[in-house]
Amino acid sequence: MYDIMEEEEYEFQPTELPDKPYFCPQAEFNNKPDSLFFNDGVRRIDFILVYEDEDKKDYEKRHTFQRRKASLMKMGVELEATQSVIDEKLMFVKVHMPWEVLCTYAEVLHIKLPIQPNDLSSRPSPWRYFSCITKHFYPNEELISKETEYFTAPFEKDRLDYFYIKDKDVFFTPSMRSRMAYYILSRAPYEIRGNIKKFGITKLLDGGVYKAAYPLHDCRFNVRSTEEGCPNERFLLYEEWAHPKSFYKMQPLDLIRKYYGEKIGIYFAWLGFYTIMLTMAAAVGLGCFIYGYKTQETSTWSKEVCDPEIGGNIVMCPQCDRFCNYWRLNTTCESSKLFPSFSLLPRLFFPVPAVTLFLEFWKRYQAELEYEWDTVEFLEQEEPPRPEYEAKCIYERKNPVTGVKEKVPYTACGRCVRVSIGMGTVLFWILLILASIVAIIVYRLAVFFAFSKKLRNQDLKQLEPLKEYVTPQMATAVTASLISFVVIMILNILYERVAIWITDFELPRTKTDYENSLTLKMFLFQFVNYYSSCFYIAFAKGKAVSYPGQPVYLLGKYRNEECDPGGCLFELTTQLAIIMGGKAIWNNIQEVLLPWVKNLIFRYCTRVASEKVIPRWEQDYQLQPVSKLGLFYEYLEMVIQFGFVTLFVASFPLAPVLALVNNLFEIRVDAWKITTQFRRVMPEKAQHIGAWQPILQGIAILAVATNAMIIAFTSDMIPRLVYYWSFSVYPYGDHSNNTMEGYIDSSLSIFNTSDFSKSSVPATESGLITTCRYRDFRYPPGHPRQYEHNVYYWHVVAAKMAFIIVVEHIVYLTKFILSYMIPDVPYAVKEQIKREKYLTQVILHETNLKLVTKRLKPFGEESVNDTEVKLAMEELELDF
Repeated sequence: MYDIMEEEEYEFQPTELPDKPYFCPQAEFNNKPDSLFFNDGVRRIDFILVYEDEDKKDYEKRHTFQRRKASLMKMGVELEATQSVIDEKLMFVKVHMPWEVLCTYAEVLHIKLPIQPNDLSSRPSPWRYFSCITKHFYPNEELISKETEYFTAPFEKDRLDYFYIKDKDVFFTPSMRSRMAYYILSRAPYEIRGNIKKFGITKLLDGGVYKAAYPLHDCRFNVRSTEEGCPNERFLLYEEWAHPKSFYKMQPLDLIRKYYGEKIGIYFAWLGFYTIMLTMAAAVGLGCFIYGYKTQETSTWSKEVCDPEIGGNIVMCPQCDRFCNYWRLNTTCESSKLFPSFSLLPRLFFPVPAVTLFLEFWKRYQAELEYEWDTVEFLEQEEPPRPEYEAKCIYERKNPVTGVKEKVPYTACGRCVRVSIGMGTVLFWILLILASIVAIIVYRLAVFFAFSKKLRNQDLKQLEPLKEYVTPQMATAVTASLISFVVIMILNILYERVAIWITDFELPRTKTDYENSLTLKMFLFQFVNYYSSCFYIAFAKGKAVSYPGQPVYLLGKYRNEECDPGGCLFELTTQLAIIMGGKAIWNNIQEVLLPWVKNLIFRYCTRVASEKVIPRWEQDYQLQPVSKLGLFYEYLEMVIQFGFVTLFVASFPLAPVLALVNNLFEIRVDAWKITTQFRRVMPEKAQHIGAWQPILQGIAILAVATNAMIIAFTSDMIPRLVYYWSFSVYPYGDHSNNTMEGYIDSSLSIFNTSDFSKSSVPATESGLITTCRYRDFRYPPGHPRQYEHNVYYWHVVAAKMAFIIVVEHIVYLTKFILSYMIPDVPYAVKEQIKREKYLTQVILHETNLKLVTKRLKPFGEESVNDTEVKLAMEELELDF
C-alpha cells in the first residue's frame, strides 16, 4: 500500500493513479519444489519477477513506489508473491495469464494456431530403407515423439470454434504464454510525469527496481518431474540433446523451438546444417592433405631441394642486412614437402561451389522451417522504442506512418552528426587495428634478424640439433603467430566495448535496429582483427623485396621480409592453425568453464540447510542470467570461423576439419550451457538468421578471389606450371622426359656478392663465395640488363593474371548457375503454403457469411438464401 506522502514527494497527481492501488497477494511456499503453479495448484506460472524488499530509506522509496504503481493487474494478469527460502529480503512475484488475456494478446501478436490436422501426404524419406541404422542417430522416439502437423491460421478470439482446441490448458504452449507475458511487461506503465509516460520491464531492470525477470524452466534438467501438468521438456532436451552421450544424435529441433522459441531454434538449425555441410569440405581437405603427405617424397621439386647434391650446393643470399649469413637451400627441405602444386587445385574448385550449395540448400531448409514453425507470414509489429531511446526524447516530429506527433531524441541534423561521428570512430579504430598489424610486422623483422644470427652461427653447437628442423622463417612464423593471437584476443575485448559504445551513441530506435547496427560494426572489427595478419602473409609478404643489392626497407630501417623459395604458404598455414585452434579452445573454456564456476560460487555463497526445499523459481534464479546479446555472439563466432574455412582454404586444407571438430563440440556445449547453466531464454519469433545471411553470401563471393590469389601469388604453382609447359622455350635443363627437373635452378636468380652495398654486406662474408641465389626471375650479372626482370618473369605474371581471371569467371559462373537452378522454396512447401492459405480464407469467409446471414434473416426480404451462401462458397473454392 502507498500513502499520500509518497505521492506528494514524487509529484504524482491523485487523478493519475489507478482506481485501485497496486497490490500483490502474498502466499507461503507450499514445499513443492517442482511446482509450476500458484499455491492453488490451478493457475500456471508464466513469468517470474524478482525484487529486493528495501529498507525505508529516502532514495529507495521511489523503487518501492514504482513497483506498486506498475498496474499489471489492471492489464489483466494475476500475481502472487512469495518470499525467498534462502534470502528473506528477496521477493518472487509469480505472473499468471488468464484465458481471456491469452486470447486477446494471441490475436494482438498474430500468433498462428492449429485449425485442422495436415491432410497432405508427406513424401517418403529416401533414407527409410536404412531406418534400422539411421534410427540410432535420431532422438529416442519413445521420449520425444513426433508432433502432429497442423494447418494454422492467425488466432482470432471471435472465431474460437474454428480452431483445433482439445484442451484450453495446453492450447497455448508455455513458450507462447511466456512471450505474451513479456509483451505485457514490456508495455506496462510505471510512472507518469505530465505528458511523459514511462513503461517497460527493461527500464526497471536496468534501474535496479527489479533484480531479475525470466520465464521458468519446467523441471530440473537431470531429474524428471513427477508434478502433474509438467511436460519435462527440459529433462528430455538434456537427455537427448545436451548430454555428452548424445553427441552423435541429430538435434530435436521441434522440441528446441517449442521450448526456447523460434529464434533459438533457427540458430541451432543453422549450426547443425552448417556442421553437416562441413563434412564434405573436411573430406576434400583431408584428402588433399593425405595426398600431399603421400607424394612429398616423390615430388621432383622437394627432391631437388632436399638433395645434398642440388639443394645442398645452392648457396642462398642472406635475407637480412649484416647479421644474416649465407645459407643452403636444403635447410628448407621440410617445408618444401608440404604443398605439392597440383593438390592446390581441388582446394579452389571444390570449396566455393560447396559454399554455394550450402547457402542455397540452407535457404530451402530454412523455407521448410518457416512453414513448419509458422513464420512464413511472420508480421513484425511496430517495435516499441528502446528505454535508452525514449529517455532522451526531447524533440517533436510527425510520424510519417501514423501522422501523429511523437517525441524523438534528435533532429535530422543531429542524427547525421551522430552517424558521422560513429563512422569516424569506426574508421579510427580500424586504423588502430592496422597499426597493431604493422607493429607485429616490425616484430617479425626484428626477431628474424635475431633468429638468423643465432641459428646460422656455426659456433653455437648447442643449436646444432635444431638446425635441421628449425629455420629462421619457421621460428619467426610460430612466435609471431602466437603473439598475434594474444593481441587479437585482447583487442576483441576492447573493440567489443567500442562497438557497443558507438551503437549506444548512435541511439537506434528499436532493438532490431540496434542489433543490425551492432552486427555490422562488430563483424567489421572482427574481420579486420582476425584476417588482416593472414591477408598480410598471403598477399603482401615477400612481394616487394627487390634484389639483394637494392633491398626495400620498411620505415626506412627494416628490410622487408622474404618468403621461402617455395612461397609463403607454410607461414600462412601456421598463422591460421594457431588462430583457429586457439580461438576454438578459448571460446569453449569461456562457454563451459566460466558459467559452471559462477554457478558453483553462487550456490556456495547462498547455501542453505539441507532440510530446506528450494522452489522451482528460486532454483532458476540461482542460474546465470541470459545476456541480451548472447545469441549475437554465437552467430559472430561461427561466421568468423566460416570466413577462415572459406577465405583461406587453399592454403590450409585442414581448416574444414578443425571447424568440423569444433562444431561437433560447439553444438553440445551450447546446448548444455543454455539447458543447465542459464535461466530459460525468453522465447522470441524469428523468420531467418537475419543480417548474417547477406554477410555469409559476401564472404562466399570474396572467397573466390582470395583463394585464386593465394594459389596465384602466395603459392609456387603457377611458376611451376609455366616451367612445365614451356621447357622448349626456356631450356634450363634436360627436359627430354617432360619432367620438372631443373625447375629449382630456373626459379632462383644469381647475384654477385661484390655488388652488395656497404650497409647490406654480410658481416661474416666468406671470400670463397662469389655468387649467391635469391627467389626471383632476373637477368644474371654481366648481362646488359643485369638484375632487371627477364621475359620469364613477365610470362609468369601474365599466367597468374590469366589464371585469376579464368578461374574467377568459371567459379562465379558455376556459382550463379547453381543459385539459379536450385529454388529457394521446395515445391512441396509451396503446395502446403497454398493449401493453408486456402483453408484459412475459406474458414474466415464462411464465418463472415454466417454472421451476415444471421443478422439479415429477421428482416425477411433482405435475408440471404442458404443456396446463395453455398454458391458463394463454391465460387470461392473455384477461385482457389
